[in-house]
Amino acid sequence: MAALVPVVLVAACGTETAAPASSGPPRYTGVGTVLENAEHGPQFCTSVLQSLPPQCGGSDVVGWDWAAVQHESQGGVKWGEYTVVGTWDGTRLTLTEPPGAPRELFPGEPDAIVSPCPTPNGGWKPVAPAKATDATLTAAMERAGESPRFAGAWVDQSYLGDGPIKESEANDPKRLVLNFAFTGGLAAEEKRVREVWGGALCVSSAERTEKELNGVQSRIHKDFPDVLGSGIDIVRNQVTVEVYIATDEVRRAFDERYGAGVVRVSGVLYPVSD
Repeated sequence: MAALVPVVLVAACGTETAAPASSGPPRYTGVGTVLENAEHGPQFCTSVLQSLPPQCGGSDVVGWDWAAVQHESQGGVKWGEYTVVGTWDGTRLTLTEPPGAPRELFPGEPDAIVSPCPTPNGGWKPVAPAKATDATLTAAMERAGESPRFAGAWVDQSYLGDGPIKESEANDPKRLVLNFAFTGGLAAEEKRVREVWGGALCVSSAERTEKELNGVQSRIHKDFPDVLGSGIDIVRNQVTVEVYIATDEVRRAFDERYGAGVVRVSGVLYPVSD
């Protein structure tokens, strides 16, 4: 059966321009954890184990001063979340300005976990409540996943508001919008799903099937060995990758290999525009 695929959200992505060569060494910025323990000095983490105290793997930071920043400390470990700016020599980040509080590098990007369909008259609610159950949800997933045009599935409860969702609502098929994406034949696909599913439903169009996205992801780490991680963003119908430094040149390389917009690139560090 098809699975409800979680939306993979790696580091924020956006468009940026590298600093002009005449301005000196290129500078880069990132937002994340800096951690120091008995095994290593300050490092800008690419991975963090959420133990207490946390553990970190990453790149050394030159010019770090714990006395100049707010941080946590336990068992000889110091850590905190920061925005950093510095130069990069391939192995180390050398600060060029004091670290700041964490911030959004690319504010204003839309929330991915939404239903692209317009809200029906009367709002999102079941059309046949007796067929909005856990069993019919499973049946709908299986039926949608059988289609060669299937591009993904997710659930949306954003219509309930911005506050915390009650546990009873989060687990109630009658209180969610079931989303399916297909690469064509939307009316026929919706009809097939509606034979078994009576809850709120949004059927939308996608450029690539889930099988195609999985195929691209399976090739990425062989084609680009320096990629730190990859995933599938079903809602945006893209493969996501994280690299250490995300530049326009890197994005163009992925576009040329797999097609424009197929892969969304994010980075640990991004070029600073001067």
